[in-house]
Amino acid sequence: MIKIPKKTKYRKRNKSRILKGFNSINSSQLQYGSFGLKALYYCRLTISQLEATRKVISKKMNKIGKIWICKNPNLPVTKKPIAIRMGKGKGAVNYWASFIKPGMILYEIDHINSKHALNALRCGALKLPIKTSIIFRKKKGL
Repeated sequence: MIKIPKKTKYRKRNKSRILKGFNSINSSQLQYGSFGLKALYYCRLTISQLEATRKVISKKMNKIGKIWICKNPNLPVTKKPIAIRMGKGKGAVNYWASFIKPGMILYEIDHINSKHALNALRCGALKLPIKTSIIFRKKKGL
């Protein structure tokens, strides 16, 4: 299950645009696993898209191996109910999302052979609205 923040300094945030600038440098390398799913475009992923991808990857792995979610949602998105007049403040938090930059690692998996890992990540990438690529950890000494 993907976790949302328990407590934030401010409950609601301004709707900000996806600032297209530099690619992600800090989270562009594999930290934990041997295989990873890397984003190639800018986008805003919702918590339901991230959870659907996680479920498909873990189902295709047949509960063998370990999966890490490298990007948790941290952006509250608000929406006012239908048939409410203008004014009366900002709406309640509707869902959580996270900004994705090109080069950012979304998921990492390990302790599974390469054939099953590629299949799981390929099926998980179909659930995402952006183009992704599968990356490997290079073995040392060869």
